[in-house]
Amino acid sequence: MTTVLVTGASAGFGLAIAQRFLADGAHVIAAARRLDRLQALAEQHPGRVLPLALDVTDRPAAAAALAALPAPFAEVDVLVNNAGLALGLSPAHQADIDDWERMIATNCAGLVNVTRAIVPGMVARGRGTVINIGSIAGEVPYPGGNVYGATKAFVHQFTHNLNADLIGTGVRASCVEPGLVGGTEFSNVRFHGDDQKAASVYAGTQPLTAEDIADTVHWLASRPPHVTINAISMMPNCQSFGPLQIKRGQA
Repeated sequence: MTTVLVTGASAGFGLAIAQRFLADGAHVIAAARRLDRLQALAEQHPGRVLPLALDVTDRPAAAAALAALPAPFAEVDVLVNNAGLALGLSPAHQADIDDWERMIATNCAGLVNVTRAIVPGMVARGRGTVINIGSIAGEVPYPGGNVYGATKAFVHQFTHNLNADLIGTGVRASCVEPGLVGGTEFSNVRFHGDDQKAASVYAGTQPLTAEDIADTVHWLASRPPHVTINAISMMPNCQSFGPLQIKRGQA
């Protein structure tokens, strides 16, 4: 029986990923700060979901909680580092530095905290898959993306460096880097609860869905043990790359 740990599992990508693995018969450690939502998922799948209140930015508390996982959840086969967020879309000289610090704490430090707690056990067992949720923002800059894009560039490079360190151990890492995804809390969080502004991001589009991301994560985890997929970049086909910006003065 596969055991999967999903961070940020209370909504959006994390919930969809947890549900996808549950549909395949896995045991799931559903970790997030909102315990009530996790308990609702556990009630739907008796005995196969461990709801875990977890703030990935609190390293001592996260390490203690993950070290104390009970059977049959103690040996994690698949770690999905999904917890993360974007805050604000202001240019760098106007951005809220508290937003910057929170993104760094969650998207970078939080991912590192959980990975460091789980990977040694995978190496000891000689098997395991780490899947980090990045973003195309880690490679494609856009106005207002500043620190969010930088944190996702960290996720991308950290994944590659994990594979450099883990060669020959039986443990592998992959990074999933989505573009425009609708139907989640992502933009509502970015715009601090402004639902109208969040909805405008997806107006007139058919974006990717959380289920599309979950299917991709599940596919990565189900590859044969000798296969490592370093990164997957994915967008809806209503989105693509744009031209470079050029600021022109008066002729």
